[in-house]
Formats: sequence, structure tokens, C-alpha cells
Amino acid sequence: MPETVFVDLAPERAADPKEVDRAVSEKLGRRVTADRCRIVRRSIDARTARIRVRLGIQVFGDGETIASEQPIFEYQEVGSATPVIVVGAGPAGIFASLRLLEAGLKPVVIERGKKVKPRRRDVAALNRRGILDCESNYAFGEGGAGTFSDGKLYTRSKKRGDHVRVLHRFHQHGADARILVDAHPHIGSNRLPQIVSAMRTTITSHGGEIHFGKKVRRLKIAGGRAVGVVLDDGQQMEGAAVILATGHSAGDIYRMLADQGIAVEAKPFAMGVRVEHPQRLIDRIQYHGRERGAFLPPAAYSLVRQIDGRGVYSFCMCPGGIVVPAATQEQSVVVNGMSFAKRNSGYANAGIVVETRLEDIPDMQTTGPLGGLLYQQSLERTAFEHSGGSMVAPAQRLVDFVANRASTSLPPCSYPPGVAASPLHQWLPEAIRLRLQAGFKAFGSSMKGFLTNDAVVVGVESRTSSPVRIPRDPQTLQHGSVPGLFPCGEGAGYAGGIVSCAVDGERVAAAVAGFLQG
Repeated sequence: MPETVFVDLAPERAADPKEVDRAVSEKLGRRVTADRCRIVRRSIDARTARIRVRLGIQVFGDGETIASEQPIFEYQEVGSATPVIVVGAGPAGIFASLRLLEAGLKPVVIERGKKVKPRRRDVAALNRRGILDCESNYAFGEGGAGTFSDGKLYTRSKKRGDHVRVLHRFHQHGADARILVDAHPHIGSNRLPQIVSAMRTTITSHGGEIHFGKKVRRLKIAGGRAVGVVLDDGQQMEGAAVILATGHSAGDIYRMLADQGIAVEAKPFAMGVRVEHPQRLIDRIQYHGRERGAFLPPAAYSLVRQIDGRGVYSFCMCPGGIVVPAATQEQSVVVNGMSFAKRNSGYANAGIVVETRLEDIPDMQTTGPLGGLLYQQSLERTAFEHSGGSMVAPAQRLVDFVANRASTSLPPCSYPPGVAASPLHQWLPEAIRLRLQAGFKAFGSSMKGFLTNDAVVVGVESRTSSPVRIPRDPQTLQHGSVPGLFPCGEGAGYAGGIVSCAVDGERVAAAVAGFLQG
């Protein structure tokens, strides 16, 4: 059996294989060579000025084979197998489909957006000319929001399923092996499209189907059970069950369910702004004044405070990233963040958002379960009204925002369509504004230099999670009143982020297999 040891090294030593061998040999008290070692864990400890890289290393004996620990995924040929409708080709839908292949079931995926290649052209038109295709953008299309939203694979939801399987699936479809060992794995938005395309090939080469540019108009229910979907063009797609994995931006799906009398419920979420700093500033703060150099990655941060009974926290922090337009409706402005694999943009951005509970939502008593969705959309329209049009985003210097002072100029910003100076402090809802301002002051106290007018806040960050939950039985994972309907992933209110959505997709696919066998 291999022995696992942990060594803490200066960044430059951790990057030198000979230094790693020397540290492991010193730890074990015997000579160890690189060909008998395998790094299984890598993390950075920057809590003090003495920054260290912590490596977990498996050491194999002379007679032991350094075998791969990768799981074996046995995808079956399902061309003539029982079909299961999967609505949505985001992480939840794709990983549900891969798991269905293993179970010998045929995934029939319905995706409103386009394949990755034409979708990239639509995203480029959105970035460069502010032209929004409401069905093909940063949220909709092959791979869902995950494809062009950074590719961070860190999750805290490790009790809900096997997240390691998810990482291995990504690796086997082209992701770098570093994601299997890094404490905070990251793929990069420039590499995810090829990986998503490879997953599509796996699905279709084993007999599964993926239909792009197809929008679901209603569920097909027969005998009280979900048996398929009806598309916008009137076409009917039937299956033994329906997995609903549409993502948190598909507001029309919530309305469709409500119109069909299928229960949905409002849930808490969060809204706020995205803040962007020069990356070198964040590096100096997080690395205690030292230059990052060649052996440390662009620094990240994670911030949270309780302000007046609500959480104010950082969300989707993107070191070396850019701010991107994430709207899916005309006359709306929504921002998000992403990073390429090298994380070398020169900017660091993060959503800074305020917990929004049901009692915080105006007119919740009259708007019903879609009240949070309507509140979210109203803020996005307000941001558009205060923008420069064509996806230009309203923005304000950070200190000016906190001080309730209009900005007469703006620092450089990575947001591709451009930003326009706007007094966000005047039009953001008071419950959000006041908590954001107090939160920024608190963050500035804990991260000296964070509260600066070299940083810019950009509005609005409103798609942190779904404002609606589609209720399901915790044991069977089916909708409580519609057998055969399996709500799944972030859009259903049960996950957040690529890995947790993928894990939920796998869980739901396994539940479908059990449902059909029983």
C-alpha cells in the first residue's frame, strides 16, 4: 500500500521536482525518487507572510505499481433502449445523460440554445457589439452557464454525492489532470467548450440524442405521470421519465409549470453587484505585500459578513478574470464573471451580494411563488434603464458608491460591452444598497486596500441562484405530485455551481433508473 505524506514548501521549492523529492525523503528518513511518487493534493496556505504550498504525496514501494485510481465509466449502447427526456444541456443535464448511459437508458436531451461553436459566435457578438440572442448567450446553449462562466470546480456540497467522479469525468473528456489534485480546481472558459463538445460526442456515439434550438412549451402528462414534452413548434418528444435541468435563468419554465398547475415555490436567493479590482492590488493584499512572482497563482478572496440580519458575501470570485454580460432578456443588464485558464487578464472580480429572503421581496403576498423571479427581473430592467444601452453596464467607483457620491469618471474595466458612470447608490433597492455599503466597509477593514476608488462596482449581479424551487421528494427525487418528473440542478433549486449541479444530475439519473426498474 502506498504511504501518503504531506510537505509544506515555499512556492519556488514546490515547483521544483528535485526539491519535492528532497522534502519527501527528509520527511520519511529515506531516499525517495520522483518515479515512486504521485502528487494527490495541492493547496496554498497564505494566512501569514510565510506563504507555503502544501503537497499531499503518495509514495510507492519498490515492488508496487503506480496504478491510476481513475474510476471506470462503462457507457452502454442505448440507441434502442428506453428513452428519458432531459430538458437542458447544462452541467446537470449533461452529467445526468452520461449517468443514464451507464444505466442502459437513452438520454434524449432538449436544449433551447445552440452547440458550442455557433454559441461562441453569439457570445462574441454580445461582447463586441452588445447584440443579445435571447436563446444563445452566456446562460443558454450547450454546456449551460458553466461553459463560459469560468469553470471553477470547487464545491462545499461534498455530502450530496461523489464529486470525485465528476472531476474524473471532466479529466477523461480533456480537462488537465491538475483538477484532480488542486484544492480549488479550475478549467477555464477557453478550455471548457472543447470538453463540453467531447461529452456531447460520448452521449451521441453511444446512441443518445441531443436536439439543439428546441424550446419546451409544456410538459406532456398522461395518467398523472410525466411522459414527455411539447416543443414550441408543436413537436412532441416522449420518454419514460422527464429530467428537468433547465438552469436558474429559464424563467419561462417556472411560468410553464405554474400555468400547468404543477407546484413551484419561492425560495431565498441573493442580489447585488460585481466589484472589480486590479489583480496586482488583490495579490499584494492576499500575499502580504509581496509580489506574486512566477510561483504563485493570481490571488483570490472569500468574504462574508452579517449586516443587519442578512448575509453579505462574495460570490463566484474570478482572479485574473473579466466581467461578462449574462442577460437573457432584452432591455435587461445582468453581469457575471469568468476566467480563462491562465487567469491573466490583470483584473480580479467577484459578485458581492446580499441575502434576499422572502419577506424582503416587495408584493410577495400578491405575486405568489414567482415573486422572487419578478423582483429579480425588475432589478435587471432598472439596471438597463441606468445604463448606456447595447448591454453597456452601469458602474461606479467603489469608494464613491460607499460614500453616496456620483463618480465623474471610471477606472478601466474588463467588461467587454463597456461601462457607463451611474449613481448605483441612488437606484439600488435600499435593503440591498445599505447592506452592500456596510459590507464593503467591513471588507475594507479586514483586507487593507480593498476599499479603494481604483475598484469599480458594476450592476447588477442578480443570477446567483434560482429564486424558485421545484419541490421534489427527498428520497425519490421526483416532483411531489407528478411521478416521472425529476427536477434537477440549479434551476430546480437543489445545486449551485458546476460540480454540485453535475453531482445532482448523476443522483437524479440514478433515481430515474431505480424508478423505471421498480
